[in-house]
Order: sequence, then C-alpha cells, then structure tokens
Amino acid sequence: MNKYILPASICGTFVGVSVLLKDYLTGGTCPSKAKIGGKTVVITGANTGIGKETARELALRGGRIIMGCRDMEKCEAAAKEIRRESLNHHVYARHVDLASVKSVREFANRIKEEEDRVDILINNAAVMRCPDWKTEDGFDMQFGVNHLGHFLLTNLLLDKLKSSAPSRIINLSSLAHAMGEIDLDDLNWERKKFDTKQAYCQSKLANVLFTRELARRLQGTSVTVNALHPGVVATDLGRHTGMHQSQFSSTILGPLFYLLVKTPKQGAQASVYLAVAEELGGVTGRYFDVLKEKEPAPRALDDKVAQRLWEASARLVGLDQDGLVSSTTSTTQPAVTTV
Repeated sequence: MNKYILPASICGTFVGVSVLLKDYLTGGTCPSKAKIGGKTVVITGANTGIGKETARELALRGGRIIMGCRDMEKCEAAAKEIRRESLNHHVYARHVDLASVKSVREFANRIKEEEDRVDILINNAAVMRCPDWKTEDGFDMQFGVNHLGHFLLTNLLLDKLKSSAPSRIINLSSLAHAMGEIDLDDLNWERKKFDTKQAYCQSKLANVLFTRELARRLQGTSVTVNALHPGVVATDLGRHTGMHQSQFSSTILGPLFYLLVKTPKQGAQASVYLAVAEELGGVTGRYFDVLKEKEPAPRALDDKVAQRLWEASARLVGLDQDGLVSSTTSTTQPAVTTV
C-alpha cells in the first residue's frame, strides 16, 4: 500500500498548486452587480469565446446587444442562444468583417441608422499569430483586424457615443503589447521579413496606444476609453499558435492546460467590469490587467508615437486627422483578396 502513497501525494500537491495558480491567473469575477437596462452595447467578434460570454453577461444585465461578427451563421446561432438563456429579446446579430474597410463602414452606417444610441462599444474581435495574410485592402491581417478595423469603427461611431454620453469604449489588448514595437515606416510588413509573433505584438501595442490617444482627444466629452488584458483564455484565438484547447485536449498536457487557463466566461469578466462598474465612470486612458489597473509597458506610454500612429491609421482607412470621414477613402496599399 505504501508504494501508492507518494504518487498520490505528488498528484494531490500538483492539483492543489494548479488550482491555486489558476485562481491567481483568472483574477476573479466582475465585482459589480450593476444593471444596464436601456443601454445599447456593440461588441465585435461576439459569436465565440470572450466576445460571446461578454454578450451573454451584458444581456443578462439588461442591455440591448448588437453582436458584430464575420460569420453570420455562427452569429445568429449565438444570438439565439443568448436570447433563450437570458430571456432578453434585444440581442441582435449583425455582419461586420474587420478585414474590410467597406464592411466596417457598412456596419457603422447600419448602427447609426438603426440605433438611437450607443452606450458601450467593446472592440473585442482579434486574430493571432496567423500566416502572412493580407486584408481586403492590403493591410497585414493582424494589424488590419486588431487595430485598423477597430480604429475605423470607433471613429465612425464617435458621434453616436458622444450623443449617448456618459458612454464607454473598451479595447481588448494583451500582455503581448509589452513585446510590441510600432514600425511606422513598415506597419504592414512589406519591407522586412514577416514575423507573425511580432506582427501580433505590434497590433496589441497599437490597441493600447490608440486607447491613450483617443482618451486625450475625448477629454471633456464624458466618453471614456480603456484597454485591457483579459488573461490567458482557452478560445479559438490560439489556433495558429499550437497553444489551443483542441490541440492540447488529446495529449498528456491536456489536463494541465485546462487547469491553468481561463474559460471564456472567466476571460470575459474584465470586459464586463470595464463596461458596467460604476466606480469606473470617469476612468479613461488606462490599461487593466484583468480586473486591476496597471501601468502598461513603457512603449505604450509614448504620446508622440501614439499621435503618429493615429495619423498613419487615419490615412490608411480614409479618415482625416480629426477622425472625420474624408471625401476619399483610398488606402496606401494595393487591394488584394483576403485569404
């Protein structure tokens, strides 16, 4: 019998440490119980993962939810599921492809035409570590989807957000922003050798810099904007990295993977917190590591780079430097077919 005691002890210790580590990594649940009845929420990438769970939680809190997704079949199914579970019939599926300037404009125009107000905009959708793909407009896929698509959408909805103030904008970034570097001379990886990891890190740093510059431009409007790192979450986002739930589930590392990473519901808590917490009503231009405000990496605090990135982004998506739609919408990149 004694020969089984040591392995059992080791196993028990391993499980205990894993649970404690998971608790540390997950960072808890949204402490606010605030309801948002009468408020309209726009969430990108809301048919799966963190976005879907954020939509579900905010629907349960009474919000009118606009789910912006590329795959309408999955989006309709997710919206139907959330309506059924939340008993909230004001959950809607809308098409938007963040890899297309045209699609983002069409989505924004529909929201402006159909919605009386936009109280909360959650820029959630993302791609991670994908191959050297280009968007419909010729941008690097990760920079185009993770930053430029949301940059354009946010600017197009600013008048609606301002008229609905106090309102909030939430940008999902990542701890990976700390390893990012903004190459203003080659944002779309046309001159240097493509590095999918660095492309992702650049896009996540862009999210934080965009948040900082937008907060500066929105001073006095009662529209706040904050960025967040949701933690390490088991979603489809990591399908190009090898760090993906389905890739681990059939290996010996499967149990460890599930013990240490967050579920999508846990990963959504930071987004929900920034969207509803009453104590954050006047907080803007900040970065949150899950539920705690923290200072981002030094590169994310460079106001000159943030301003230059804004100017470059505006040119690429066809906005003037004040964020207003220009008379022309041509980009500096040749149009290519999205992979």
